[in-house]
Amino acid sequence: MAGLVLERLSDFGDYSGHEELTDVLNVTDSLGNVRLSPKARHIHIILRKPDVGLVTFDKYERTHLAQQQKRLELRLAGSVPVVDVLYLDYHNNNNNNNNNSRGAAVVAVVFENGKAEFWKFQECKAGWHLLQSSDLCNSPRARVVSVCVCSNLIIWCEERPPSESSTRNKLTYCICRRDFEVEEGAVILGGVKIALHNNPKFTVIASGEYVHLLPDLKAKPLSSISKFFLSWSSRQDSFTVSSTCKNTPLKRFSAKESDFKKLVTDCLGYLSALDPPEIYSFAPTACGGLLLFLSTGWLCLLQKDGILRHIYKLDDNYLVKYGAHTSLCLYGDMLAFLTGQNLHIIDLNCGRELEKTALKREGLLYPNQAEKWMPYLLSETGLYVLVNKETDFKDFSPKMRASGLGAAEGVHPGALLVEAVFEEACAYYQQRSLSSTQLTVETLKKGGRFQAPISLASILRGYLNTRLRQRGGELLLRGSDKEVEVMCENLVEKEVERLLSSSELDKGALLYLNSIFSLFPSEAWSATQAALQLHSNGDGRLSSNAPPDLWKTVLSTASSPSAFTNAALPVFELLCQSVFRFQPTWLPGFLELAQQQQGSAGLGLSLATSSWSFSSGRGGERVESNVPLYKRALCTLSSLNPDREQQQDLEVELLLVSGRPNAVLQALRILMSKRQWERATRVAHKFCKQSPLLNKEIFTTLLCEVAQHRDLDPYLNLLWDLYPSPPAPFSDSHSSQLTVGLLKPLLRKVLQRETKPSQRYVDILQSPSFPPPCICDLIYPLGLNCM
Repeated sequence: MAGLVLERLSDFGDYSGHEELTDVLNVTDSLGNVRLSPKARHIHIILRKPDVGLVTFDKYERTHLAQQQKRLELRLAGSVPVVDVLYLDYHNNNNNNNNNSRGAAVVAVVFENGKAEFWKFQECKAGWHLLQSSDLCNSPRARVVSVCVCSNLIIWCEERPPSESSTRNKLTYCICRRDFEVEEGAVILGGVKIALHNNPKFTVIASGEYVHLLPDLKAKPLSSISKFFLSWSSRQDSFTVSSTCKNTPLKRFSAKESDFKKLVTDCLGYLSALDPPEIYSFAPTACGGLLLFLSTGWLCLLQKDGILRHIYKLDDNYLVKYGAHTSLCLYGDMLAFLTGQNLHIIDLNCGRELEKTALKREGLLYPNQAEKWMPYLLSETGLYVLVNKETDFKDFSPKMRASGLGAAEGVHPGALLVEAVFEEACAYYQQRSLSSTQLTVETLKKGGRFQAPISLASILRGYLNTRLRQRGGELLLRGSDKEVEVMCENLVEKEVERLLSSSELDKGALLYLNSIFSLFPSEAWSATQAALQLHSNGDGRLSSNAPPDLWKTVLSTASSPSAFTNAALPVFELLCQSVFRFQPTWLPGFLELAQQQQGSAGLGLSLATSSWSFSSGRGGERVESNVPLYKRALCTLSSLNPDREQQQDLEVELLLVSGRPNAVLQALRILMSKRQWERATRVAHKFCKQSPLLNKEIFTTLLCEVAQHRDLDPYLNLLWDLYPSPPAPFSDSHSSQLTVGLLKPLLRKVLQRETKPSQRYVDILQSPSFPPPCICDLIYPLGLNCM
């Protein structure tokens, strides 16, 4: 793949003020201060020092107009710094066929003091001219630190002056937004709305309908705050908390709660135990995702669903330090990454490095909206595009280019996909082979040693979603979408069944199983039902015809406690997550079935006599104990952050299904806290027959509740039925009357359960002759004999 070269598109000679442009690029501190318009017709350079401001260079379709046009230049010593330049009206003009609007562009220049200037460029008129100046922020003392545009919203992070009482507070920033609408001669702004407040300094990056909020490491934020970042969906009106050391989101919550402190309070303890790598550089993908280059050398893709994919690991010899120049950009299914003067081209689907080229100087990768599938580069000497010199074909996908073939040859992408998968497998097995014999694709195919069906399924689905787009049309996969989906489902089903049928899952197999459920959640759920032969009887109960050995894998744990890591859940917890995601009402039935299988297969003894590690999912701490299945299910449920009402309902069901006395009492207290008296009494009546001790505890619990209010008055007859057999030495075989004397042990328990010292019932315990007035209301409604 040595046929890739950079072809120069422009030496800046076709840009206005091209000589100054070259000089400014040579002296500018960082290429990170360069902004290009969507089609690279305008190059903006934000000046930081010694003078601050903005200078713009424009490319004209009619070169004779270039000398007559007005440039956008804001360069004054001591003026307010420019935060960023935003293009507001590109999409409208891009779809407008009116000749008068050809070449038109509207930009917003946002300043640090909250001011915004709106400029419009029209080649057929005077070039750049000012439409209006506006105050973006409400407060004149606000300071804008970051800004972006997302759909019809301008979103920024601003710092507000702290009060005198909180001068050391670092949470003095807020995230604000304003609607805008571009009209012919003006930009109409809506009111300021606060999306988040009391937050640290964030860098805002727009990608599709999402806005990602990354911590500003230069600001030296609190250690716990710098360990995560947020993603905000304006359409779903929700926030997602993520970390660079977790492949899945930490938490999701509604954007209706805008106080940053309240949102992350329950995450801080968990975050303090994490040690995530720093984010060195980033780039939006324009479809909701975000490319991240981490301090560990990993290039990652944060998908819009919150999943963090590790794509490519930079060689240790090329690791860069924070602050070194890097640039990255996504072109279809091809990722371009520039570190220093080394350009890497990587296949996004499988993470394979397709090309590595040494450049003569540093550059800036940028997308071109006219040709989204082609890598473009800006350097001090001009604009370049990456082309294949062997085919002289510019618009190509990685798989097409990897084979050295162009679109005109009509290559079947399925064949290229198969070859790419087997080539990757060859490299993988060759590195781990003890033989010096060169492994080829043919020998690998014949030998049947390729054992990565999930990787194949992932690549297939990636191609199904992204397709192969080429100049002059669209080349689709052969076979229907349904056929590809069925293929993926079959691969996943076979892998899940194979893993669950294993006599023992080691750490690698457990991680592999977790990755299957992460990459193919719905397919994995279907595969689980098939493997366990799960059936619903219609009354909430589940049945399974799976063999005992398979259930043993589900309910037992790995041989090594170290197998339970932050990245891998035990099988039972993994299946509980899947059940909750796709059939939440089945979760109690699944627990009941698991308990039955544990008992019938003789697993209870093996689990009780072995020491195994259980990851609670909260801070990754492991608990070495004999944790019953219902507690493991409850812990999994709490880690999923469901709706509070739904969580409590499922908690009650799981506690009751367990049948354990302490669990039943806990469920009873939850029902009473929700004031569901009828159901609480039904539960009491059902479980009081389980054992005399549980009956006594249930009666005492309800008696304590009766003493607090009158809500249980309609159920006093039931409470009377729950009264346990008279305990010695207070029993009287000749009397059927319930007396205060008989209640003494129970009332003593009520007194002991008071959270604060109280003398409320002391008189009863000291003198059984006559009850004081304060207890009469309790005794007489129960029909008790005071003597």
